[in-house]
Amino acid sequence: MRIRATVAAVSGALALSALAVPASQAADAPSYSKDDARAAVQAARQADADGAARSTFAAEDTGTPYALDLSFSNVKINSGKPIVAGISNQVTVPVTYTVTHEAGMDLNAADLMLDVEIYRGATYEEATKVLYGDDWPVCTPTSSTTDTCKGTIDVYPDFELVNADATTWKAGGYAIDWNDQDPDSEDIDWSKVGFAMQDGLGSTKLQRYSKLTVNASPEPVKKGKTITVTGKLSRANWETHKYAGYSTQPVKLQFRKKGTSTYTTLKTIKTNTYGDLKTTVTASTDGYFRYRFEGTSTTPAVSATGDYVDVQ
Repeated sequence: MRIRATVAAVSGALALSALAVPASQAADAPSYSKDDARAAVQAARQADADGAARSTFAAEDTGTPYALDLSFSNVKINSGKPIVAGISNQVTVPVTYTVTHEAGMDLNAADLMLDVEIYRGATYEEATKVLYGDDWPVCTPTSSTTDTCKGTIDVYPDFELVNADATTWKAGGYAIDWNDQDPDSEDIDWSKVGFAMQDGLGSTKLQRYSKLTVNASPEPVKKGKTITVTGKLSRANWETHKYAGYSTQPVKLQFRKKGTSTYTTLKTIKTNTYGDLKTTVTASTDGYFRYRFEGTSTTPAVSATGDYVDVQ
């Protein structure tokens, strides 16, 4: 597992010194880890903005990065679906996109860093939190000037998420072409380093995993008698790392007659302060009761597994 770095917290000096530790990569892939790349992006930004990179050897660094002829398009995160995370398990979702570049550029070259990430913040440059994949994307040329790329976003809810992160995240992409410059050198010539950063590539929702239970009793029951249906709606709490009741949420009580495949809604009730559900119905025929929650912007829809009641 990699160690995450927040780009906003990385200074230029730390940015370049952080590149001294390479990660295990394929022979034709960048030899630096994703965390190193985040540091390099910060250094390249500063070199571009300030006219010189503020590395450990800033006095010897020269030039500013040139604008890399490269752009991102057709970005799709998790096939357009929200990213849903529980309280502990790593979540990995696919990211696909198209890269357009100058003729002959090898996007899988060892001295080129490229990725699409998701972030929170006003802009990509001002991101307060960034999520990205553990591994570098794999890009396949479709012409001399375009590639299709496949990567991932890896989410670790047990140590990098808080509940406020259940919101809309934006997508941005970057590329750094070192052109055989050594990122760990004492005298980087930034004028030979190509840099591109692009915002506004799309968005995705990050949601808190939800659970829903149901219990219908008594079982069996005589026709015309009362059936009590209880349950609980809960969702992941990324700060306590436990599941907690989701209060005052509308939930449908549904019924499926034995021998059929379709549920019909009997009524809609709300969860109490603790996420608990309780209502009653009159027994009429054999079948399955379940609760159904339609979801919110922060929490996905979920259905309880049907509970069978034998009506005699």
